[in-house]
Amino acid sequence: MIKVLFVCWGNICRSPMAEYIMKDLVAKAGRSGEFEIASAATSTEEIGNPVYPPAVRELAAHGISCAGHHARQLRRDDYERYDYIIGMEQLNMSYMLRIVGEDPEGKVHLLMDFTGHPEDIDDPWYTGDFKGVYRQILEGCEALLEKCKRDL
Repeated sequence: MIKVLFVCWGNICRSPMAEYIMKDLVAKAGRSGEFEIASAATSTEEIGNPVYPPAVRELAAHGISCAGHHARQLRRDDYERYDYIIGMEQLNMSYMLRIVGEDPEGKVHLLMDFTGHPEDIDDPWYTGDFKGVYRQILEGCEALLEKCKRDL
């Protein structure tokens, strides 16, 4: 089983979008039983809150539900539990490593590093571009899924 944890600042926009997009892709590929997928925040600001409404709407526009999600913070023990700990932007990486400690097993990555053009995924909380973020996350998740298929 491959265990993937997506991480962003508050766990109400980008990381839950990635979690539920990846779950959708895995289900459509008939491989749900081979994956455990979740998401978390680096900050404590949004702990317990649901997905931000514009993110919910963007996911719903693509037939994806994120019902029941509540933000949680990344924990040090997540490093042992997950095979991939995936951040959305470089700033997330520094906070992620501060929380989990060192990365001796090479588990911590940026999502877009799995694509042919690594880049940060801007926070739509500030930009308002949920459609663009959806497209980036979808591309990143498709690339990550292809890598994971090769690893299984």
